[in-house]
Amino acid sequence: MAQEVDALYRGIKELVTLAEGPAEGGVRGSGLDLAAVAEGQAIAVLDGRILETGPDAEMAKKYETSTHVDLEGYVVVPGLVDCHTHPAFGETRESEFLMRCRGADYVQIAQAGGGILSSVRSLREIPEEELVSKIFERYLGFLSLGTTTIEAKSGYGLSLESELKSLRALKKAADLLPIDVSTTFLGAHEVAPEYRDDPAAYTDLLIQEMLPAVRELAESCDAFVEAHVFDLVRGRKILQAAKDLGYRLRVHVDEIEPLGGTEMAVSLGAASVDHLIQISDAGMDQLASSGTTAVLLPGTSFFLRKPFAPGRRLVEAGALVALSTDFNPGSCYTQSLPMIATLARLNYGFSPQECLNAMTRNAAASLGLSKDRGTLHPGKKADFVVLDLPSFEAFGYSFGGNPVLLTVKDGRPVTVNSSNVPEDLAQQFGIVGPG
Repeated sequence: MAQEVDALYRGIKELVTLAEGPAEGGVRGSGLDLAAVAEGQAIAVLDGRILETGPDAEMAKKYETSTHVDLEGYVVVPGLVDCHTHPAFGETRESEFLMRCRGADYVQIAQAGGGILSSVRSLREIPEEELVSKIFERYLGFLSLGTTTIEAKSGYGLSLESELKSLRALKKAADLLPIDVSTTFLGAHEVAPEYRDDPAAYTDLLIQEMLPAVRELAESCDAFVEAHVFDLVRGRKILQAAKDLGYRLRVHVDEIEPLGGTEMAVSLGAASVDHLIQISDAGMDQLASSGTTAVLLPGTSFFLRKPFAPGRRLVEAGALVALSTDFNPGSCYTQSLPMIATLARLNYGFSPQECLNAMTRNAAASLGLSKDRGTLHPGKKADFVVLDLPSFEAFGYSFGGNPVLLTVKDGRPVTVNSSNVPEDLAQQFGIVGPG
């Protein structure tokens, strides 16, 4: 007798579950390139989780349901995990984009009233409920591009009141949509404007007041460790204090110069080090022998016309590697992990398999969430993405559009990028999108 399930997704042209690898944790080296493609598959969903995947004909006999979703002709992969984003901001910064395109540097843009401190001004001024509304729309954008879990940072307030507002807004918006959000406190994003002449005092404020006060609203703590912001001494003090309070550590390091931020973060047991454009050979060696994930952000290099991090060398050295958008209002205004896959293929020589592992399994592992997402092992969340591609080999090949037909979260279709959706399916699941 066939078993009743909540939904059966059938006729999948190519299914990439990543289930041939470990059920938990990340993969390194040659393991990053493993992603078997199975043809003619189906997915059975029960209670929002993967019950089983397998050949379509066999699954149709084994399971029965009132909800059959026909995915004939499409490619299906695990839900994407974006492990480095900055969605808690007020206004966008397109006003400074032309200046940047014509060669203005960070200092010139700041002198003209732009840069991160302009984001600080708008964040401090915006009412909390308006910020929630803006973040809601940004979360919806992530979902429409196949991202089902994100890490979301504060960091544009730089005061206790505005950082609390940011973190509350991130969580309130997450409660309104079927998306999972892991929050990160980034009060050490820049020295607050009122402390520009006394960065040591702002460091003390972060450690003594802000870190304890926001602990219940943030799973992780981040810091921008560079010579012009928080140097190694101040960065270590902030991160050690955060670690003592039980935060996971995620650190912006070695983006501008090889300061040794990677080595410092690894010594503290950081979950991730991010950017790494200027990582040293010593930092690379320490990273490769650690459990810290190297989060690569090729979109930022592309947008700022900077060098790219040594992604290929990091993989070959044996580091855990993840890919992320770095979505933010100033230096990388994109929510598209499919576009990041294109940049990773072009600039790191990544294969489709390496891109997918880096933005699912390894990204989830860096957040401590690989127990129930990042792959389509039975028992994990039924988070997956339906791609309108000729084959999985085309992942990252096209750019400028959205290859995501359907995003499925906890077994339910939640966003669709096509008008060809049966009306009963749209009504049944409350799908958001053109359909």
